[in-house]
Amino acid sequence: MLKNDGKVFVLYDENFQQAESLSKQLGIPLITLNEIDDLKEGFFLAWRDNRLALFDIKSQKKGLSVEFDIRCREQASWPAPKTGVLAQALGKKTKTVVDATAGWGQDSFHIFRMGYQVVSVERSKIMAALLNDGFTRLESQNWMQQLNLKSPKIMTGNAIEILQNIEHIPDCIYLDPMFPAKRKKSALAKKPLVVLKAIVGEDEDKKDLFACALRVTARRVVVKSPNYAEPLDGKPDQSFAGKLVRYDVYFKK
Repeated sequence: MLKNDGKVFVLYDENFQQAESLSKQLGIPLITLNEIDDLKEGFFLAWRDNRLALFDIKSQKKGLSVEFDIRCREQASWPAPKTGVLAQALGKKTKTVVDATAGWGQDSFHIFRMGYQVVSVERSKIMAALLNDGFTRLESQNWMQQLNLKSPKIMTGNAIEILQNIEHIPDCIYLDPMFPAKRKKSALAKKPLVVLKAIVGEDEDKKDLFACALRVTARRVVVKSPNYAEPLDGKPDQSFAGKLVRYDVYFKK
């Protein structure tokens, strides 16, 4: 079990069977609303508005769920145009991408929207459950069904072990590891990132993951980082910078 998973519970109120099934799947305990009041910190999973959400026990105001929303005008075409720095980093010849640090799944979704075949890897069972719920709801959207599209596949576990045993070698392995804040007095990070760090913990193995990805990939490894951060593994072969983030590209030698 992951370092922080012991702070997460499954809430059961109306649908006990659904909650009990998720509790057994994730290996985390069930909890009632009355019991929540006795806790000082942690998180709980619950269904709200037909979606699985993660709530902070301290606030309980609005849960976080995996959402994949696109503008109506974008639904008229598939795939989305391969423009911008992310598409440049992924490369024109790339067809298959493994997102080895899926998190809330937003990068997986954007890569999927551009027409790449995507596999999302997430080491936390809790985050994977939220991802699965989000991808299931994505697959039920009209534009997905009309185009007969399937959501990205989710693989749960240690990304290094998964990459070492992956059946189909991807053209690109995409990494979005956690980097330290620019300075101690910097603005607070967005809540989803704070929660993700609380659930998953620090990416202490990010350099080992990068080394594994470079051995496994067929063509390239793309590393997303804040513009202020040093490259993860020395000078990249290519680098594409946006306003806040940078994509460093390392080619398979």
